[in-house]
Amino acid sequence: MSNRMATLLLVAGIGLSLAVCGRSPGERAVSGGLIGAGAGAGIAAVAGGPVLGAALLGGAVGAGTGALTAPNHR
Repeated sequence: MSNRMATLLLVAGIGLSLAVCGRSPGERAVSGGLIGAGAGAGIAAVAGGPVLGAALLGGAVGAGTGALTAPNHR
C-alpha cells in the first residue's frame, strides 16, 4: 500500500469516527466543517493538490453533512 493511500485511509477513518460530534444541527455543522476542512487539506497535501481549495471544499461538504444529519437518540 502506498503512503498516499495509507494517509487517505487514516484521514477518512478519523473523519468518520468524529462525524457524530455535536448534539444540535448547528454544532454538527461546525464540527463537520472543521473535520472536513482538515481532511480536505490533509488529503490535498499528500496528493499534491491545491490545499486551500480542498480545505474549502471539504469544509463545505462536512458542514452540510453535519447540518443535515441528526443524532439517533433513543
